[in-house]
Amino acid sequence: MISTRGRYAIRVMLDLAEHSDGNYVALRDIAERQGISKKYLEIIVKDIVAAGFLVGASGKGGGYRLVRRPEEYTVGEILEHVEGPLAPVACLLGKEVVCPRKDGCITLPLWTEFDRMVHDFFYGKTLRDLLPPATDPQRPSADLPNQP
Repeated sequence: MISTRGRYAIRVMLDLAEHSDGNYVALRDIAERQGISKKYLEIIVKDIVAAGFLVGASGKGGGYRLVRRPEEYTVGEILEHVEGPLAPVACLLGKEVVCPRKDGCITLPLWTEFDRMVHDFFYGKTLRDLLPPATDPQRPSADLPNQP
């Protein structure tokens, strides 16, 4: 399950992609638009800055901005940084966990397939993919499915 922390991290990144125009965006503005406590966002943003996804500036005109373009961030990389591994079971965490049943486990293919689906889904989505077309000049509204 994706925690509130992971969901809020995605929302912060999207808010910055939508509102920065290359300028810094004040955290209080993000908090207000997103309806999230500024104190809680301070904790999350500190972690995102440490990952190198954002850069911050203090003082007048300060705030945060993306380091890369929205299409260069995947949802998967953001979630894994904030949440940790997205593996559904411990035995798929790699070298950190050695499962004694791994070689004979009849459910391992099920978990491996599910893990691949989750990975491909989140790593196949960029911030740009999630931006509303009105805020993304490179994404024409014709790309949207027909609406009744």
